[in-house]
Amino acid sequence: MQDSARTHTASPAIPFDAKKLDELMEEAGIDVLLATSKHNVQYLLDVERAIFFDYMDALGVSRYLPIVIYAKGAPDKAAYVGHRLETHQREVAGPWVPELRTTAHGTTDAIALATQLIRGAGVPAKRIGVECAFMPMDAGKALQDAFPNSQVKDALYVLERLRAVKRPAELAKLRMASELVIESMLDVIAHHERRATKRQLSDALRVAETSRGLTFEYCLLACGASHNRAPSEQRWEEGDVLSLDSGGNYHGYIGDLARMAVLGEPDAELKDLLAEIEQVQRAAFAAIKPGVAGGEIYSAAERALQTTSQRDNTEFLAHGMGLVSHEAPRLTATGPVRYDAADAKRPLEPGMVVSVETTMKHPRRGFIKLEDTVAVTPAGHEIFGEGGRGWNLGGTALR
Repeated sequence: MQDSARTHTASPAIPFDAKKLDELMEEAGIDVLLATSKHNVQYLLDVERAIFFDYMDALGVSRYLPIVIYAKGAPDKAAYVGHRLETHQREVAGPWVPELRTTAHGTTDAIALATQLIRGAGVPAKRIGVECAFMPMDAGKALQDAFPNSQVKDALYVLERLRAVKRPAELAKLRMASELVIESMLDVIAHHERRATKRQLSDALRVAETSRGLTFEYCLLACGASHNRAPSEQRWEEGDVLSLDSGGNYHGYIGDLARMAVLGEPDAELKDLLAEIEQVQRAAFAAIKPGVAGGEIYSAAERALQTTSQRDNTEFLAHGMGLVSHEAPRLTATGPVRYDAADAKRPLEPGMVVSVETTMKHPRRGFIKLEDTVAVTPAGHEIFGEGGRGWNLGGTALR
């Protein structure tokens, strides 16, 4: 058998809680699961993403479609279908699954391989769970054609519940990502002063994050009285505020934080405005502890918002963090970024990670924001990357 299509001896260590996944699949009425999103494939296999397809679909005739196959209660029947261009990676650090097929070229032949593996394993397949939002139409049709008497169900919720509580190694990566993003922001602020453009600042942050071992994902930045956060030729001038909001990826896990700076010394009004945002953040932090319903984070923040001078210009958002910037726990269906509120009434658990952000769009002073990453611990919470919370002064390293 070719190296790219083989059966191998699986490692005894399954990287996720298989018992929990079995229970979630039972609750959802799923016999066999096909995970196809890059983040869930990484999570279930605990290996690096395919290099050639990490941030793009490199071949323009079809999507990259990795598939982890997991049958309820039968991890010994698990399999992985990958692209032929990731064969060498899987040889260096092979996943735990017993069956490995890195011979796919596109979406439909990946599904054809998955179909063969499911039938060959002899596992029940009357109810097949897929990530509907991450399944190309041609692949989905091919799957349904291959199993015409099976029910295809959405497994997104199952996989989100599985990932909601982070393992210690995941928490360590999120902590590192957060600390390196903050370090990068403070470095950029200290080494830039008047007349630097927003585009130059964004480019500098990319370099700063990359040099620290992060994969730069984005930078949203605003300066002066403008609320526009796209890189541009707008210049940072004396007295202007600067908002930096960036995501840096550390081995798949996102550091997503926001900090503020000013050219010159902040005046009393700016100090008061940032203090109001800090007040809302701290109120939300206080609600983050085991056993508290997730929606209480919003309730606590809303009570604090009511006491601020800029209530009509300020919004609050909290969302889960991990392999993607917005994941479980999902806490609101009515916030500025909307999805279901599946965790609003569920208790927070140790190992969950929440991004907490308060944004003020002041009509005169501009865009003022803090965003923090907070992990639920057995005793309460821990803030990852807490530095630089006040007004950071531009150009200090140049003087």
